[in-house]
Amino acid sequence: MKNLKLCESDYRFMLVVWENEPLASGQLVTLCSEKLGWKKPTTYTVLRKMCEKGLLKNEDTIVSSIIPKEQVQAYESEYFIERTFEGSLPQFLVSFFGNKPLSKKEADELKRLIDEHKER
Repeated sequence: MKNLKLCESDYRFMLVVWENEPLASGQLVTLCSEKLGWKKPTTYTVLRKMCEKGLLKNEDTIVSSIIPKEQVQAYESEYFIERTFEGSLPQFLVSFFGNKPLSKKEADELKRLIDEHKER
């Protein structure tokens, strides 16, 4: 689903929506001014673009998401691993950890997550 690929500014905008939804479009303008330093026209342009992509809806000036944050994060993660590590999750983890040691708690959590996601 290509429309889940977001540039940095679009993702930051979506975070504002996800953290505050549902919200009035006027409130969104205020939040984007405070958090992103955007002017009203920029906020409405990006809002329109996100609605056209099917990520948000703006009904009766109330903005809410159609696609949850977790779905966008999953897409972005998969895209990054596919593009950067040719789809190899183990290669990503080796690169990510580098020489950083894991605590026992972190290692146990990773083992638990791996066990939950194993093919059966």
